Amino acid sequence: MVEIEGSADPRFGGVKDAFAANFAAGEELGCRFTLVEAGETVVDLWAGHADRARTIAFDQRTLTPVFSTTKAIAALLIARLVDQGKLAYDQTIASVWPEFAQAGKGAITVEQAMSHQEGLSGFPDRMDPADWFDWDLICARLAAMTPLWPPGTASGYHPITFGYIAGEIFRRVEGRTMGVALREDLAEPFGLDLWIGLPDAEFDRVAELQRPSALPAFGQLNPATRAAFLTPWSSPAGRGQAEWRRMEIPSANGHATAEALARLMGALADDGWLEGETILSPALIAEASRERIRGQDLVLPFEMSWAAGFMRNAAVHPWGPGDETFGHSGWGGSCAFADPQRKLGGAYVMNKQSTQLLGDDRPRRLIEAVYASL
Repeated sequence: MVEIEGSADPRFGGVKDAFAANFAAGEELGCRFTLVEAGETVVDLWAGHADRARTIAFDQRTLTPVFSTTKAIAALLIARLVDQGKLAYDQTIASVWPEFAQAGKGAITVEQAMSHQEGLSGFPDRMDPADWFDWDLICARLAAMTPLWPPGTASGYHPITFGYIAGEIFRRVEGRTMGVALREDLAEPFGLDLWIGLPDAEFDRVAELQRPSALPAFGQLNPATRAAFLTPWSSPAGRGQAEWRRMEIPSANGHATAEALARLMGALADDGWLEGETILSPALIAEASRERIRGQDLVLPFEMSWAAGFMRNAAVHPWGPGDETFGHSGWGGSCAFADPQRKLGGAYVMNKQSTQLLGDDRPRRLIEAVYASL
């Protein structure tokens, strides 16, 4: 039997039971689940091991790669620019990044890009996977690329390219990279253990991943899906794990604790309040989480409801019953969500990855137990 560490408010005893059951079923190696209600941490549980050999405990300091859950942080950083009057969702990308207007992309707006509508889900033409480590090269290719479908007509999930597009918009407007802004404006001031671009000094805290033995089920394949996920160059490779950790890719390589993610999402569920300060105005929370497009996604095998960078709960409901809940999930099972109706923010991180693309059963059981306890 695994020893569960941390604490849970007595109301949420069912969450602790579900957490233990996931381990009893052999579905976990190491993981953590944190829930914040109206700014107060009410559940924070962790257990298991940070390494495949099961010699290192998964503890409060363990960092996990959260892959696409990073996109929720990128969405917040873009929303803060809008809140500050430095950017508008309805302005064109080309207005801040002129080169992006190539190949008929001059009318694509920031909110279309943030909701995966611009048709650049991946690169169809062969390239070296190590090219992803050259930020300027990838941004130049995206600026020159012809969309894979007519922009604005459908969503098609952008697993990696999203981070370069959102990150370059941010850099052109703000001057700093998203990773630097995250550290300077949010992580350090509020004590959030969140990173986009991990310093070498933090490497020894990173959990070792146990990867799945099969690919996810993508449904009926099309060029947009193949470019996004299924070419040998669809994701960064060839430079080693250390270079991957150091690189700032705001769509894919965040490292975090569940506690830090839950506190951040808890603020978005509580009118933007974090430790007595407002990190995003209530009006911008509502605007950032508003639906931009809903329908069958061209890349993911789901009907999706997309906000400005956030997944919305309305279509698939991976995070409880609320239609207004929003957040993001990451490859292998991680997730972070905000429910403004219940003032709940939660996050789940783990190092044993599953093949489920959205709504992994392990966090789903925990979240269902949360709502059953309310």
